[in-house]
Amino acid sequence: MIEVSNLTKRYGQKVAVDNLTFHVDQGEILGFLGLNGAGKSTTMNILTGYLSATDGVCRIDGHDILEEPLEAKRVVGYLPELPPLYLDMTVREYLEFVYDLKRCRLPKAAHVREICNTVKLTDHMDRLIKNLSKGYRQRVGLAEALIGNPEVLILDEPTVGLDPKQIIEIRSLIKSLGEKHTVILSSHILSEVQAVCDRIIVIDHGRLVADDTTENLSRHMSQDHRYVVRIDGPEKEVLKTLSAISGMKEVIPLGKKEEGVYEYSVESGEDKDLRREIFKRLAERNWPLLGLKSTEMSLEDIFLRLTGGKPVEYRQSSVEEDLEDSREAAAKAAQAARNPQPEPANEEEEEQ
Repeated sequence: MIEVSNLTKRYGQKVAVDNLTFHVDQGEILGFLGLNGAGKSTTMNILTGYLSATDGVCRIDGHDILEEPLEAKRVVGYLPELPPLYLDMTVREYLEFVYDLKRCRLPKAAHVREICNTVKLTDHMDRLIKNLSKGYRQRVGLAEALIGNPEVLILDEPTVGLDPKQIIEIRSLIKSLGEKHTVILSSHILSEVQAVCDRIIVIDHGRLVADDTTENLSRHMSQDHRYVVRIDGPEKEVLKTLSAISGMKEVIPLGKKEEGVYEYSVESGEDKDLRREIFKRLAERNWPLLGLKSTEMSLEDIFLRLTGGKPVEYRQSSVEEDLEDSREAAAKAAQAARNPQPEPANEEEEEQ
């Protein structure tokens, strides 16, 4: 549906977009991430035909945005970060005005009413836009992008400035729009991207640095494949059983959690998923598996690493803290065993 090939945009000596190549399949929701100034908005403006590229090609539904701008723009709906609304118009007047600008051929009244129903603006169609809250103005901008039922939606920071309730509503709306439209979503709210998008692209200084699902990026970027398991069974025997599994790299006991129940950190070798084998071994010995959770990287960690940032230290989870404490305790015990300290002969010698 969207093909970007070797896209470059220069402003004098400054390179805003540097040889960028990616594609978006029909019906896909793509998250577009990058730091401020990374080139996201420039790329989006080129895709919508607002800017021209210095080099490279952008095709939307097979139409080159430079060679066939009208055909390409006809299949695109765009919501900029700050929608350019006419505040003295009512919602209905504004959307009908946009309908005429786009030369839409669908039945006007029915089409505008359908879109307002989709974005939940039906009860506000006859209100002046200037009297609407920030959240409802954002809905009007989204309704404008939907006029003409374009196959592609490009949404630049669609939830910026909204309260938590409005963010959840707009997020659900975008998810539902992905069932009928191809969507490119730019956002600084990483949890939003993770919840809504099928795939993410990360750009840094105008260059593509990642293109994959969050799960795959986490798996490929993590230096280990670690899980924390909670098992009801004798600690020493469980530890021995887990350690004997082929492909197991490390097993560290994390201590007792309740009577007869212990937690362990298990780490497999590269590209080894041992969850099925762990479950099988425990089932054979009738030891209930009460919990299993991954400690793979979050989208925030991935983003910071890809864009040259450093993960904040206070984000360390309690699991990671327990693991580090267990390692330190084991190291101290081993050191004490290798270098036992002599007992003092008497109290005077101990004081000296």
